[in-house]
Amino acid sequence: MIEAVIFDWAGTAVDYGCFAPVQAFREAFAHYDVPVTMEETRKPMGMLKRDHIRTMMKMERIATEWKRVHGREATEEDVEAVYAQFEPKLFSILKDYSSPKPFVLETVDTLRKMGIKIGSSTGYTDAMMDIVVKGAAKEGYSPDFWISPDGVGGKGRPYPYMIFENMKVLGVSSVKNVVKVGDTVSDIREGVSAGVWSVGVIEGSSELGLTQEEFEQMSPEQKEKECCRVEQVFRKAGADFVIDNLSQLPALIRMLGK
Repeated sequence: MIEAVIFDWAGTAVDYGCFAPVQAFREAFAHYDVPVTMEETRKPMGMLKRDHIRTMMKMERIATEWKRVHGREATEEDVEAVYAQFEPKLFSILKDYSSPKPFVLETVDTLRKMGIKIGSSTGYTDAMMDIVVKGAAKEGYSPDFWISPDGVGGKGRPYPYMIFENMKVLGVSSVKNVVKVGDTVSDIREGVSAGVWSVGVIEGSSELGLTQEEFEQMSPEQKEKECCRVEQVFRKAGADFVIDNLSQLPALIRMLGK
């Protein structure tokens, strides 16, 4: 019997396509004359933001380019320098990226009527979440609990501790009774690490990397191809299930409850 569903935030519950952090990361690296691609930026998505930058710095092309531009390999001080650029850029735009994605409000309402608690985890910090949580609440989305890596000693995804904290606060009896829903490889790995059901959502995900308009304008063949690509990524990361969008989640929960 499923007792709780733990949603990710950006790209899963809010911010269709997860564009706020992508924009800020790319501008932060560009400030140091090392342009990064959309694909490079999205690869570590879902991690604590300093860990995200650290991971990008270790990517072969970025590491080589950093050394070429700056004459040395990137250091922990460089990670902090890029983060110092990233954080204010993100803060300046977060309020515009807190609207719930399609099907979120209806799905959460349905799950609550089924007696299921709504938890959440994120790669954002507490200060970032203060903006996002308030913005989402104004538009009708308020989970029963949220926590950032700040609340678990900085040990964000793929560590399982944010999920465990959700379980503790929400009073969930077993990891077998929890579903984690996310839109990135980091989300999937978080669920796997915790031993809960791990579900990837395709439409509006960071992994898909499209705006709602871009996705809707694609041909059925293009949609199928891209959705299959994202599903394979999630499956490879260990997802138990992959859904197109959140409207399909209640049926999945009912299936798991049998």
